[in-house]
Amino acid sequence: MSDRETILVRVTGPDHPGITAGLMSILADCGAEIQDVEQISLRGHLNLGVVVSVPEGRDLLKELLLFGWDEKVTIEFELVDAAPSEPFIGHAVTVLGADVGAGDFAAAAEVIAAADGNIHRIIRLARYPVMSYELLVQGGDIETMRAGLIAVANERSIDVAIQRQDLGRRAKRLVVLDMDSTLIQSEVLDLVAEEAGVGAKVSQITERAIAGELEFEDALRARVRLLAGADANVIDRALDRVELTPGARTFTRTLKRLGYKLAVVSGGFTQFTDNVASELGLDHAFANQFEIADAKLTGELIGRVIDRAAKASILDEVAAAEGIPLEQTVAVGDGANDLEMLAKAGLGIAFNAKRTVKDSADAAVSVPFLDAILFILGIRRDEIVDADNGGNL
Repeated sequence: MSDRETILVRVTGPDHPGITAGLMSILADCGAEIQDVEQISLRGHLNLGVVVSVPEGRDLLKELLLFGWDEKVTIEFELVDAAPSEPFIGHAVTVLGADVGAGDFAAAAEVIAAADGNIHRIIRLARYPVMSYELLVQGGDIETMRAGLIAVANERSIDVAIQRQDLGRRAKRLVVLDMDSTLIQSEVLDLVAEEAGVGAKVSQITERAIAGELEFEDALRARVRLLAGADANVIDRALDRVELTPGARTFTRTLKRLGYKLAVVSGGFTQFTDNVASELGLDHAFANQFEIADAKLTGELIGRVIDRAAKASILDEVAAAEGIPLEQTVAVGDGANDLEMLAKAGLGIAFNAKRTVKDSADAAVSVPFLDAILFILGIRRDEIVDADNGGNL
């Protein structure tokens, strides 16, 4: 309307109750129409912005300056375009690491700017067990931005993930995890082999498999054959040595509170996945099965082998059984046998993985805390702590 002015009112200063209420009361009395509001309190310091349309000639300035004097805050004014702000359509860039410094921020921001992206907002997600921030980015060439951010992550001791900031990001409902060196800190076959006294021989075959000399199934069967004749109680002794990855309980507990379904899919063995699934309250568990006869390992397997193709198929099967579209699934793994599963999921996350796996996944986490993945999902540490302390979701 031609008889109205559009003004941005900025309020900064020590935060305390009553500032927003008092400001809005003055604006209402002056016949102001609220067009936009943004507010944040950082270390007890208020930053409040209000865009209002007011009738020309109203002495709003004097009243607000008096209000600022009484409340001990600074109030600034600026005439702005009357056109509404463009709706935010963009991407969420998650930055995390043991420490995220100014140089890390600068490197990520330079990549975003070079791709013609604009940082719309920055939100701190966590300061423990890692530092993590979310940058909401508007515009820009996404592929250029993604490639540049991957390069920054590889050059620095940080992880950077980029996702479209839309309903799909907030609609994830199923997480499927690898087990060995992901949900737990060890490789279960190595533990069993050590208890059976053939650890060194098994390790030699493992090294050949990692070097690409053996296919996963061939390497698995070769290692299991070395266990032939061992007492089945070596499994129980190995179970006693299993340690969860730091943050695993927080990770699973938080997602269960949010209604997620959780599954573990392992190239290891059912005794271990069933035990961990029971301990953490997981909904599904899949793994290989030892053949046992007369309380001894026969050196053979029962049923299908859980290899990389099987892991991807199981993701499909669990999603279908739970009625969850694949785009609403998350897969987490560390090895080459997880690649197909990571690619099939709506969001594939490499956890402390080799470079080839990290480069193929949608996101990567290189810190040794499984609950750091929650920050990539947009969950704040403060929210996790509040829920653990009895707060309501």
